[in-house]
Amino acid sequence: MESLCFEIPDCPSGDVERLERELRVSGPLAQVLVRRGLGEPARARAFLAAEEEHPPTAFTDIEEAVEPILRYANSGERITIHGDYDVDGVCSTAVLVRVLRRLGANVDWYLPDRASDGYGLSLNTVERLAAAGTRLLVTVDCAITAVAEVARAVALGMEVVVTDHHTPLPDGALPDAPIVHPAICGYPCPDLCATAVAYKLAQALQSAATQRGSVCDGRALEEDLDLVALATVADVVRLVGENRTLVRRGLRALAGTAKPGLRALMEVARVDPGKLNERSLGFALAPRLNAAGRMHRADAGLELILTEDPARAAQVARELDRANHERRQVETRIRYEAEAQIAALGERAAYVLAGEGWHAGVIGIVAARLAERNRRPVVLIALDGNIGKGSGRSIEAFDLLAGLTACGGHLRRYGGHRAAAGLEIERGRVEEFAEAFAAYAERVLMPADMLPVERVDAVVGCGDLGMELAEELQTLAPFGRGNPGVSLLVADATFRDVRPMGEGKHARFTLESGDECPPTRARGVAFGLGVRLGVDEGEPAEATFTLEVNEWQGVSEPRLVLRRARPTVQASTASPAGKDEELVLFA
Repeated sequence: MESLCFEIPDCPSGDVERLERELRVSGPLAQVLVRRGLGEPARARAFLAAEEEHPPTAFTDIEEAVEPILRYANSGERITIHGDYDVDGVCSTAVLVRVLRRLGANVDWYLPDRASDGYGLSLNTVERLAAAGTRLLVTVDCAITAVAEVARAVALGMEVVVTDHHTPLPDGALPDAPIVHPAICGYPCPDLCATAVAYKLAQALQSAATQRGSVCDGRALEEDLDLVALATVADVVRLVGENRTLVRRGLRALAGTAKPGLRALMEVARVDPGKLNERSLGFALAPRLNAAGRMHRADAGLELILTEDPARAAQVARELDRANHERRQVETRIRYEAEAQIAALGERAAYVLAGEGWHAGVIGIVAARLAERNRRPVVLIALDGNIGKGSGRSIEAFDLLAGLTACGGHLRRYGGHRAAAGLEIERGRVEEFAEAFAAYAERVLMPADMLPVERVDAVVGCGDLGMELAEELQTLAPFGRGNPGVSLLVADATFRDVRPMGEGKHARFTLESGDECPPTRARGVAFGLGVRLGVDEGEPAEATFTLEVNEWQGVSEPRLVLRRARPTVQASTASPAGKDEELVLFA
């Protein structure tokens, strides 16, 4: 059996009791807050409130970006917004197009084609835009590394403003243009996605225009928080600080959105606007919006957001739904072929896999699935002629961009960040890159980095696992990177009455804990495991769960979802009440 480690961070009983008393929260929620570094009542209260927000002026020199944009908006000369083909790139483009239209600007946009243009701002695109009459080029979700491309745009007579959130070049070189970038410009929340950056720039534009006597509708900008929330979740940025505020407010904006395209998208995805959460964004809406750029061109996604015609919105939403279905089929085929390559390669610290005919727009999704399953960084390369286009995904302990930089001599180009990156490579260099990348990962990764670790947030008994706690845990949402779903450990668990459901893909069970007679019980489910829960029925176990509020046919009830389970191998020092725990690693 594969080793499984339960990590239970320290949780001083005094901190737990203080939060229970001062915040009037339950013991399990207090444990979660303490273990997540929020043991001080003021910090815990601020986190739960999710009201952190900073003004656009917190970006250093943002006025240098505002001035040329407003100047060209007033002159009527053409402004082009250059975006990207994923959800974040499409939504950030839409935010700036919408605010500039309200300001009366002559604005159009350009979204690169994944297959022909590749990622980011290219020299060919710069020359085409200059020839077409663009006078001001504003980039969103790209171009922080486009030093040569921006210089060429300036040489051709264009002014440029760069807005981005990606990692700059390793040598620190930046485009010679006004820059709006949360990490580079000292913004208090450096983890903003590109759409949040565009939203902040839109706020600055609207404020400056108002000061100059223009009449601006502040409510229209507030309505675009639906796009900010969608992109923030889709781009998997850290859901901490201001990002939590933006997603919470954005979910409310999306529930009542007036955008025909987003309402049509929710309809084809069968998402109830009244029950929106971060999962709705990440697993229902974002994949369909992403499908346009993955399978065809991203313009359809942008058209969906910008259209005011409900009939056209419904038509485009159906097109995106079909594209998403096509994407899933292609993804399955590539995943099977990639898994066969992993089996042939055997155990490695990192995998570089390449295939003829693999779809460049889908390999990133497959790389993410394989990295999660194998707990190794994975790069997939779609070969086409003499060039391969690659997409990589990583694990928490491995900096993917640093790995590509270390192997950069084998690559034509690359870019991205710690968790995800893209690259181009000559066909003849794939094998040597694969060896170099695996060797680098072997040097920097420790064996423990590649083992499954289940971090425990609270130690509970079955008696705690009811609707009251399920609803209380929702105050920690939205969940995602930096704020994962809550993991509840039942240290004395026993599974009973395990039965298959969902054509055998899933299981339901009764969970027992404690020494009471009769024992305390709770009902639970396990997804994707069949009836193989990791322990035998009736066997003493340690198991972690997520506790959710499940709504079905108008009825709300608590739903206990199994995360991981293992046979009890030693007595836990953690008590259900969360008292006097030490760091416990079950190896």
